[in-house]
Amino acid sequence: MLPRPIRWLFLSAILSMQATPSPAASQPIRVLIVDGYSNHDWRLTTALIRGIIEPTGLFDVSVSTAPPTQDASGWDAWRPKFADYDVVIQTCNDLGGGPQWPREVQESFENFVRNGGGVYVWHAGNNAFPDWPAYNDMIGLGWRKKDFGPSLSVDADGNIVRIPAGEGNNTGHGARVDTVVHRVGDDPIHAGMPRAWKTPDIEVYHYARGPAKNLTVLSYGFDPVTKMNWPLEWIVAYGKGRVYTSTFGHVWKGDTQPERMRCAGVQTIVIRALQWLAGRDVTYPLPADFPTADHMSIRGEIPIPADK
Repeated sequence: MLPRPIRWLFLSAILSMQATPSPAASQPIRVLIVDGYSNHDWRLTTALIRGIIEPTGLFDVSVSTAPPTQDASGWDAWRPKFADYDVVIQTCNDLGGGPQWPREVQESFENFVRNGGGVYVWHAGNNAFPDWPAYNDMIGLGWRKKDFGPSLSVDADGNIVRIPAGEGNNTGHGARVDTVVHRVGDDPIHAGMPRAWKTPDIEVYHYARGPAKNLTVLSYGFDPVTKMNWPLEWIVAYGKGRVYTSTFGHVWKGDTQPERMRCAGVQTIVIRALQWLAGRDVTYPLPADFPTADHMSIRGEIPIPADK
């Protein structure tokens, strides 16, 4: 178990990495969504993300779609210019046979984060690339075998419990369930939010594994399968950069407008996390329809971009 003072040293280090104020702070945040292959519905995922964040006017959003295989047309030319953006939303997932990114792209991504870029690891992106050491360091915990590395759980008092590699199970989850999200500590993304609020139909990952270095858990939820609390959101410091991961945002084949993406709480966190990842002040206000511990708040349909 990590004592609270040590645990919050990690958070203090990450929160101290604020960008130097500049005229650019008033400009839209440049966001690149990287998609192209996944065992989830990556096309709809990208469309729904855009439908959540673009109407705010806070973001200038681009999409880079990786070819689905190394033999596909365009693979040799696919070289996203990560450095042109403030934040990358990473949705690619190689489970099921997708390719590793070319080493040149991996190195570019590593340098982007190391030099101060922000990364939002979107749901299935957390499952990806177990053979890429730097990616494992960036995400901290991922969908991995039980001998891959330690896991973190949360006890009844909100303390982080470290589970050694080999103990417990492989990463997994039970059926999707309505889940109360419990905040751990305080951070700019969640400032002003209730200490607990309910979100619909999400997966609570148990035994996510990884290096778990420079990592701070931001929230947790109860898993009915293991009868334990597990992280739902966490942040990692990687060089000068910031990485945010959550298990929110599951979009499966056959989904159209899933309630879990229309949750007012999740939508608010997505926008605020992107501001924080970009090194900006978190200014997006807490909406009047934010959920409580007893009541979920599910909004209407998310607008799908016309060029989807």
